[in-house]
Amino acid sequence: MDRDWYDMTKKDLDFHPITLADKEWMDPLLAQDDRNACEYTFANNFIWRNVYQVEVARIEGCGVIRFQENGTYAYSYPIGGGDRKAVIEKLLFLCHKNGEKLHMSPLTERDRKELIRNFPDQFLLYGDRDDYDYIYAREKLAGLAGKKLHGKRNHIARFKDQGEWSYEPMTLENIEECRKMTYEWIRMREEKWNEEMEQEIAVLHEAFDHFEALGLTGGILRQEGAIVAFTMGEPLNSETFVVHFEKAFPQLQGAYPMINQQFVQHACMDYAYVNREEDTGDPGLRKAKLSYYPEILLKKYIAEESEILFADPKEDRAKIQEIWQKCFFDEEGYIDLFLQNRMTEETMLLYCVDHKPVSMASFLPATYQQGEEKREAYYVYAVATLPEYRKHGYATKLLMFARAHYAAPLLLSPASEELEEYYSKMGFEPLTEGKSLVMLEAEEGSDEPFTFSEEISPADYVKIRDSHFAQQGYVGWDEAAIRYAMDENAYCGGKTLLISQGTDRELLMYRVSGENLIVEETTLSEVQWKQIEPELLTRNQVTSVTKVVHRGMVLFPEGEQTPVQKSGYLGLTLG
Repeated sequence: MDRDWYDMTKKDLDFHPITLADKEWMDPLLAQDDRNACEYTFANNFIWRNVYQVEVARIEGCGVIRFQENGTYAYSYPIGGGDRKAVIEKLLFLCHKNGEKLHMSPLTERDRKELIRNFPDQFLLYGDRDDYDYIYAREKLAGLAGKKLHGKRNHIARFKDQGEWSYEPMTLENIEECRKMTYEWIRMREEKWNEEMEQEIAVLHEAFDHFEALGLTGGILRQEGAIVAFTMGEPLNSETFVVHFEKAFPQLQGAYPMINQQFVQHACMDYAYVNREEDTGDPGLRKAKLSYYPEILLKKYIAEESEILFADPKEDRAKIQEIWQKCFFDEEGYIDLFLQNRMTEETMLLYCVDHKPVSMASFLPATYQQGEEKREAYYVYAVATLPEYRKHGYATKLLMFARAHYAAPLLLSPASEELEEYYSKMGFEPLTEGKSLVMLEAEEGSDEPFTFSEEISPADYVKIRDSHFAQQGYVGWDEAAIRYAMDENAYCGGKTLLISQGTDRELLMYRVSGENLIVEETTLSEVQWKQIEPELLTRNQVTSVTKVVHRGMVLFPEGEQTPVQKSGYLGLTLG
């Protein structure tokens, strides 16, 4: 490594605790980026400085914010119009020098694309739903028009009926009243008080202390002269205002929607949007923020330097196709069908060696029904490693990472006994005690004729499928997955039929291989099947039938006991 570069890099990476003096050089850089993520304001970083030990540095014409999470450093994505690639190279140098890997958060969609372009196959990028920002059209928050927001208007009307009220801007003259109001607000929550609340109040008082210096804007709601609610925020970018705090007495009906509306009407007139930050995973807060119907649910990403990364549907397609073809020998059209319909930026993992993807695995969202319980799960599909990179445990690492990342059951159907043994060594267990059934018994048959139709929508397929298998314990798929299953079956020359007998509607998905009709899935009973089998054989000019029986296996999150069911069904394994 060049000594001059080393010395220069070391000098550039001189982080220092954030102070008010940093506002002068950071504000122009933040304005250049014009970001809509709530973390990218000077004030937000300053008031949280003691909680997260916030530090800043100027590197290659950019600003970088460093903070601590769980005892380790994390970095903002570089802000400003400088050489962001060079900045990240220097951050990589700093982290590696300290025996760490670079962790950046949060990244916008623009940042994600730029990072993939500049550092391909080097960073694991994923979103955290708890951290998504709620962004609303200012006009809608101000007017609360329409049927959906009728309840908010009713709450505001109830507030107005409870006594004399007034709204006023927050100023240095009334800010101490707001501070005193928070003490009463805390007292009302004494039984639910926790460390996170303690931190938030400390940060709020930092905002009070530096209100003018930070350029904050606030609003106050009074009832009978006393403060009952207040809010505070600042401009985020050229078209968005961000609300950092909002407090109201909870027992006072309509106080929260009232301060929300009044503040937007009086303080946000020059902005098209209002960012009301994330919900942090709190169910009550999520419900409240969704009830205002956000215009944008802003996805923010975490970037971690890693050998494991989520594949980008566009940038990594050629690499995925290479692994797929060398391992499964499928034609390009078949691979494209899957990638176009089932791959997203958070469903396929790659393992990289020297920044080259050598192993892959898909994790498709599904549901897993156990008795009365229905829970989120992920179906494992297309697990493959390039032949020259096998025997190193790369696929196992992908599966173990997915187990921890998704924190949900992983389901799969091994194609052979050899693979079943392979997955058993990882901790996968049988989904059921016996083999999964394709067809169920019926008490008796019917003399009514059958009708066959290829006109069946994915929505109808899901409805019939769910009602048929729900009591068996089964793997459920949404409409998008069923649409793909139908398209995949058609690509392979198969058909999906709606079979009616009187008022009964049943499903049959099958394909033909030589003289054999292969049943992929059906809701027909054994009795019904015997009635229609001769006609199906004749229609398809085949002489035999194979009913596919899938071996289902499941791996639950670590520490969770696997409740293996006595019976159940795993079908539509997508290939």
